[in-house]
Amino acid sequence: MAKRSSKSPAGAGPSQRQLRVGEMIRHAIAEMLTRGEIHDDVLGAHVITVPEVRMSPDLKLATIFVMPLGGGEAMEPVLAALDRNKRFLRGEIAHAVNLKYAPELRFRADRSFDEALRIDELLHSPTVRRDLEND
Repeated sequence: MAKRSSKSPAGAGPSQRQLRVGEMIRHAIAEMLTRGEIHDDVLGAHVITVPEVRMSPDLKLATIFVMPLGGGEAMEPVLAALDRNKRFLRGEIAHAVNLKYAPELRFRADRSFDEALRIDELLHSPTVRRDLEND
């Protein structure tokens, strides 16, 4: 019987372990933000959503997508504040999530809400509505 390859195909998504660890880190960061454990004026002034955390295959890098309530102009100061507190967050995650290595953290703006709004506007445009009525 042929041996299974441990490498996933190029089009395959993240492994179960990546998804599970990403979700554990997402919960840990969201909990810290909710409880106000990060002492930063910018973070204290905004409600921040953490919709997704993507882990690298070796679990040493976590890309954390964040979205402040209201988005827009609040995004840059929130990302800067999270970057300033990256070391503290990494230490807290190491205690909250039982991993061999505490992952390096990267914070990115979550653009999925903007993309969903753009698609919704496209679907409600007169051109698409006309095409749907012809069918």
